[in-house]
Amino acid sequence: MALNLEQKQAIVAEVAEVASKAHSAVAAEYRGLTVGALTQLRREARKNRVYLRVVKNTLARRAVEGTDFACMQAGLTGPLILAFSLDDPGAAARVIKDFVKGNDRLVVKLVSVSGKLLGPGDLEALAKMPTYEQAVSMLMSVMKAPIQKLASTLNEVPGKLVRTIAAVRDAKEAA
Repeated sequence: MALNLEQKQAIVAEVAEVASKAHSAVAAEYRGLTVGALTQLRREARKNRVYLRVVKNTLARRAVEGTDFACMQAGLTGPLILAFSLDDPGAAARVIKDFVKGNDRLVVKLVSVSGKLLGPGDLEALAKMPTYEQAVSMLMSVMKAPIQKLASTLNEVPGKLVRTIAAVRDAKEAA
């Protein structure tokens, strides 16, 4: 089904708007995937707030032009599905990585974060990035550690005194 000029412009505008707001992008070749498998991938992407779209490569090149993902333009060849992370940088990578475990026909071709083009092997590192909630939790645990250590140290002084008095009492009772 051929698209007319207005439809093409609408697709380019939609993808460009998403690309301007996205933190990271993954492009993967979907050759050989069934419709059911792609539907499952789209369902997982929606759950994780990942924008997933199959776009003609010429339209995709125009859409990412002028965004942080312009570095991907040269690699947009073949049947590709684009995944953009809208909330946290690792979301698209996690969705694609989890999907690739069960479907080896999805082949990662491009990975981009904040205007830097990474290799397909860097998908794993991007997927391991903590979410916002995990990062805040890790920061809070680091901030809490010195206070917790101080409190346990201060609590140890009366505890040691009580143990010493108990040991003296036990020694007198034994004698």
